[in-house]
Formats: sequence, structure tokens, C-alpha cells
Amino acid sequence: MKKSVLIVDDEKHTREGLRAALEDHYEVTVAADSVGALAICEADLPDVVITDLKIGTDDGMELMERILKYPDAPVCIMMTAYGSVDTAVEAMRRGAYDFVTKPVNIDRLEMLVRRALRERDVQAENLELRREVGKARTPDKMIGRSQVMERIYETIRQVAPSKATVLIQGESGTGKEVAAKAIHGLSTRAEKPFVAVHCAALSPQLLESELFGHEKGAFTGAGERRIGRFEQAAGGTLFLDEIGEIDPSVQVKILRVLGEKTFERVGGNQTLNSDVRLIAATNKDLAAMVAGGKFREDLFFRLNVVPLTMPPLREHSDDIPLLVNSFLKEMAKEHGKPARVFSSEAMAAMEAYEWPGNIRELKAVVEHAVVLGRGEELALKDLPASLRALNSPTALAEGMNLAQIEAAMIRKALSECGENRTLAAKKLGISRRTLHRHLSELGITKHPSQDAPTPFTP
Repeated sequence: MKKSVLIVDDEKHTREGLRAALEDHYEVTVAADSVGALAICEADLPDVVITDLKIGTDDGMELMERILKYPDAPVCIMMTAYGSVDTAVEAMRRGAYDFVTKPVNIDRLEMLVRRALRERDVQAENLELRREVGKARTPDKMIGRSQVMERIYETIRQVAPSKATVLIQGESGTGKEVAAKAIHGLSTRAEKPFVAVHCAALSPQLLESELFGHEKGAFTGAGERRIGRFEQAAGGTLFLDEIGEIDPSVQVKILRVLGEKTFERVGGNQTLNSDVRLIAATNKDLAAMVAGGKFREDLFFRLNVVPLTMPPLREHSDDIPLLVNSFLKEMAKEHGKPARVFSSEAMAAMEAYEWPGNIRELKAVVEHAVVLGRGEELALKDLPASLRALNSPTALAEGMNLAQIEAAMIRKALSECGENRTLAAKKLGISRRTLHRHLSELGITKHPSQDAPTPFTP
């Protein structure tokens, strides 16, 4: 299929002359003003837009900036009879691929169009390749091989290429922002900004200004115009954390952005367009808040297009060794400490713990041990008292399922026997072959803290 080119110029002879010159190789459409150009783009986005700097009373720069906000935006080439270095630099700064002066040199223009389309195709192929590679691997920065986490990865891989709004729910510390970044990283918006706002930390007035920006003098202390997060995230992803905490007055404005894709800065009357993919997160039950009249039902439905629930760590405790190993490396580097591992006894205690603070708490415990531990191996004594208590016989079985008890007992026996499997099997009262089978079933093929995660870099 031929690539498509849109020519925007208020002078008919220029439009038709360029159409005649390009239509042998491209599907060419023309427009005499910004309204016509945008109508064509809405109906069928072209591959290339060639626009005049002055389109009658319209501003070609503004038209170009609006067109470049479309997902998978076309290449834009600026042309003008008022050619100057300053104009060319400004056009390029604002997103133009290149710049030509009138009267247009057709050979140069055709060369620019061919080169721009070739570069655009290469970029598209690279992005598609990255998406295909990402389908079979773990999203960036997310660690875990359990069935629970594999289901999370599959949902992320499915939803990422779409434009759908995602609502991520889960207890505090389960990695909701990490999941949001993974969705952004595997999306078509990956090269655009990822902007995060923690809603609970701001009052309603400050949150409104943070999200939508404000004009100078909009309220006391507004000494100059402020660009809000919706504008900062243009073309990319806006992540609203703790959205269950926002005031009803702000809920109404977010609902309008989701419905109409427009907003105004606080104290302003200029309507701005929004091209932002919204991801929200909360540790609250929003459905229950809707039933209790504490959260708008219409906003909940807009946010909950694709629900994603991050599991608490106690539901995928078999991922703890992988998480611990990753945090060990990170904290050792951050604090200038030597690379070390946890003993089997210490690892068993961490696997047995309920982790009410989830992954965030686990990371803090690992950091505690890295900073305060003095031995070549980080031992049970290097863990906080709440985890050390789990090593007692009465605490071992309390609150643990059978697999956790079995794993803890095996790790404890291995630790006490210096990782000698023959002695550990004898201590446990089982054969070495039976011990090997249990180790294989539990995924304990070597020292647990030596298992390395394989994070994906898109």
C-alpha cells in the first residue's frame, strides 16, 4: 500500500502543485486550513503532514503540535515563504522532522519524505520487536516466578498495548507503582513520560493545581503559571496513586478528562486537550467506597476498565528467595557493602513470616541485615526480632501451610549440617533420594539466596 501524505496550505496552486508532484508515489490529500487538516487526521491519520507556517489566519506551528499529540503521530515537515534559521530551529524544536522554504524544491521535498518514512518504519519495527520479546518475558523490574505472578505478568502484557485505563488494587507495599511502570514500559507510549502523583499527600486545592496546573494569580501564592501533571504527561502515562483519597471536587474534574479528553488550568479559561493514558492505584476497596457514598460511581467505572489486583507477599512466598537476592545486590551496592548471602536458617525464617508490609517490608528487612550484619554470611541474628522468633519450634508451624513448614524444616536441617545433604537427610529421618525429591519439588536446587531473578529490560 502507498504511504499517505497530507498537504496543508491556504494557497490552492501550491496545494495542487505539490499533490501533482507527489501523487505518483503517495496517496495525497489536501486541506486549506487547520479545521480541514484535523478532520482528515481524525478520519484517517496520514503518514506524513506537510504544512505551511502561515495557513491564512491559522498558525502552522500550532497545527503541527496538535497533530504530533496523536498516538503513532505522523512525520511533520514545515514549509514557509518566510524562511530563516530561527524559524527552522523553532520548528525542529517543536517537533518538525525538517523544514523547506518556498518556492519548494520538489526533489529535496521528495528526498525528505522518503528519508522520514524510512526512519519511521525502522522505529516502528524496533518497537514491535521489543513488544514481541516482552510477551515471553517478565515485565521490567518485576521479580517472581510463582503462578500468582505469572498471571499478573500475562494481564500486564495483554493490557499494555491498549489505551485502556487500568485500576491497580492491593495492599500497601505490593508493588502497584512497579506494575504501573511495567504497563507503561510495554506500551506504545514507552518513549513518552511516565508521571506519578501520590494523591493522599496533597490537599484538594494543591492536588487540583498539581494535576491541572494553574494560571498566575489563580489563588494566593500563585505567582506564576504552573504546568500540571496532565500536561507534563502528554503522550505518555499518568499514574495516580492512592486515588481513593481524593476529594469529590477533584473526582469530578478527573471524570471530565476521562470522558471529554479536555481540561482547564485552575484560574484559566483556555480549554486544553489531554492525550494521556491513566493508571490509578489504591489500597482501599473502591467498590465498597462507592456503596458507602464516598467515591463517585461513574468515576469508578471509568477507572475500572481493566482491574488488576497485586497479591500480598504471603500469597506468593515462594518468590521470597528471588526478591531477597535482588534486594541484597541492590542494597550492597547502595551502602558500599560486600556481596553476601543469607544462611538457610535466615531464609527459612523469612519464608515463614507473614509480611504484613509485603515487598516493601521485605526490602527494609534486607537493608537492615546488609547494613548491620558483620559476618561473611547474613545469619538469623542479623534479622529483626519479629523474624528471629519464627525459628522457635512453637512458632515454626503457627500460621504456616504444609509446604512452608516442609521448606523451613529442610532449610533448617541443611543450615545445621553445613549444607551437607547426606547429613541433613539423616537428621530429617529420610533417605538422601527422598530429600533430593523434596528439594526438587520445592525448587530448592541450590543455596536459596543464590537464585538470581531474570528481570526483563524492554
